[in-house]
Amino acid sequence: MGEEAKRAGWSNQVEFILTLIGYAVGLGNVWRFPYLAYKNGGGAFLIPYFVSLALIGVPLFFLELSFGQFASLGPIKIWIVNPAFKGLGFAMTIVSALIALYYNVVIAWCLYYLFASMTSYLPWQDCDNEWNTCSCADATTNFSSSDPWKGRRPDCLADLASIKNGSKNTPSSEYFTRKVLGVTDSWTDPGGLKWDVTLCNLLAWIIVFLVLSKGIKSLGKVVYFTATFPYVLLTVLLVRGLTLEGSHEGVMYYLTPNWERLSDASVWSDAAVQIFYSLSACSGGLIAMASYNKFNNNVLRDSLVVPLINCLTSFYAGFVIFSVLGFMANYKHDTMEHVAKGGPGLTFIVYPEALAQMPVAPLWAILFFFMMATLGFSSQFSITETVITGVMDEFPGFFSSRVKRILFRAGVCAVAFILGLPMTCRGGEYTLNLMDTFVGGFPLLFVGLFEIIAIIYVYGFFRFKRDIELMLGSNIVISAFFLYFGATWLLISPVALLAVIIFKAIQTKPATDGSYVYPEGGQALGWLIVLAPLIWIPVIFFFEAFRNGLGKLLKKINSPEENWGPALSENKTGRYSDEYKERMKQRTGSNGYTISNPEEHSSSEKYARLQATFVTSNQANIPNGKEEHTVDMENGTKQNGTAQVKDGTGETGTSGQFQNPAFVKDDDK
Repeated sequence: MGEEAKRAGWSNQVEFILTLIGYAVGLGNVWRFPYLAYKNGGGAFLIPYFVSLALIGVPLFFLELSFGQFASLGPIKIWIVNPAFKGLGFAMTIVSALIALYYNVVIAWCLYYLFASMTSYLPWQDCDNEWNTCSCADATTNFSSSDPWKGRRPDCLADLASIKNGSKNTPSSEYFTRKVLGVTDSWTDPGGLKWDVTLCNLLAWIIVFLVLSKGIKSLGKVVYFTATFPYVLLTVLLVRGLTLEGSHEGVMYYLTPNWERLSDASVWSDAAVQIFYSLSACSGGLIAMASYNKFNNNVLRDSLVVPLINCLTSFYAGFVIFSVLGFMANYKHDTMEHVAKGGPGLTFIVYPEALAQMPVAPLWAILFFFMMATLGFSSQFSITETVITGVMDEFPGFFSSRVKRILFRAGVCAVAFILGLPMTCRGGEYTLNLMDTFVGGFPLLFVGLFEIIAIIYVYGFFRFKRDIELMLGSNIVISAFFLYFGATWLLISPVALLAVIIFKAIQTKPATDGSYVYPEGGQALGWLIVLAPLIWIPVIFFFEAFRNGLGKLLKKINSPEENWGPALSENKTGRYSDEYKERMKQRTGSNGYTISNPEEHSSSEKYARLQATFVTSNQANIPNGKEEHTVDMENGTKQNGTAQVKDGTGETGTSGQFQNPAFVKDDDK
């Protein structure tokens, strides 16, 4: 059975499901969804969100899990199903590699805050620190009091009047931008390395390597903690948040529906994009993780359960966030519009500011940042493993020894750490934001669209359907779900993805980081980041066209390579069995005829049909003496250059000769 038979596998299906949950549920569930919901109509946003889940999220999730599980191959090697589209595999792997680079730096920030919280007094609680500016004003500053300079730095007292009338910065904001990041004024000024952040990034990569050192065998054990403990911490933080004054107003602000927002196309676009990204589809991870499944695992169940858990987690996290934001708005006598933010600003500025006002603030800060680091790691493990699996599956012979596999995993983490150094410089946040803006945009959308085209339209919906039935069996439940998947795969999902791509293209504006607009060099780098993965799709296609000839490539565009199919011989049944493949080879002998395209048979034996030009010996019955007949294999025989077949009506028999017999698809059966 060769190398493929030795492929590692999950110890049990719980490990696989927990890994998928950890992969899908990440930092974005906490810092992106709650803000999107608040911005796009509160509770009303749940309607486009769950509609997008049903029409885009679940279909793509099921497609990728089924694809990977059927072939037991990573995101590059799996395109033996159609070598012309192998560029999609490279695109997926490159996207995952780029995400891993900057995602790990965000985890490093979480670790930095986690260590900084291990003190009796949080360093971002006041403005009396060396990194603070004279514009810093904490929640207790009152410039109208009789002693306005109380607690202020002496060097700021001379400018107190201008400070009173100028813009104010919170201690948490200055801690993040000046102490943690040491942000420079421009992307063109990278500054030097921030060694404390660099060391945190190194620590994060060491943890990633240790967890992935034995592949999914070690990963499968760690996810029992990383995929479940964040829910414990979310619940603890929610209970604490709901006991704070003002939390009720924050939750109501989060949930109160604004139905008028549903008429805005941008709301539906945001919902579709959030579903698409939050499920981690089209970056190769789902294919890679599913490739370690048993062939008959109920992938349909997994494809329904995990996306639902992911979306409910996002909704649940919204209560945790907005209960505390409501408290913060009440504490500062401010409005929710001024308090609520999304993205890193929520995690590293707004929420820490709120934590600093709570009793026993360091404890809650430790719990929060430990939760965020755990959420980040649970996704990062799978993202990095996707890259490793993709390369190892492409060169199985080279990575046959355990030592080579471990060294390669260490090498991937080491190279990733080095490539991530620019993002741990003082100006590194600009580069990180640029990568997040462009990698998480068009590359994934285009990969998703071309993936559906390659699998559903080129390989064929009915052929893919029968592959899945080979894994799951065929029953009334499976048949009913395929009515749903047929409608979404063939029409709804690709149309929706195309619509989102067009909408994003129309809405495209110069990249920004807050109020900072990137210069032309930064904008150009952003679009190069977009092209880095996508360019491989046409490059590989034209390479195959050059190697085989465009005409031959197009003629055999939907023909998998001979070794396509289940990995283990015990699962190679039906049209993937050795016996069937042998019979489908070019044949001569007792039957006397030769099939010109035996490799293009489309399905199991009961669906294979032989089509040929049939020259009859009874020309009086057939005009011009020729007619094309579609002949089931069992209905046609050939002896001494003649054949006896049924005619098109199936009612009479006619003798004659075959010319150029060939197998064709019979998807109608």
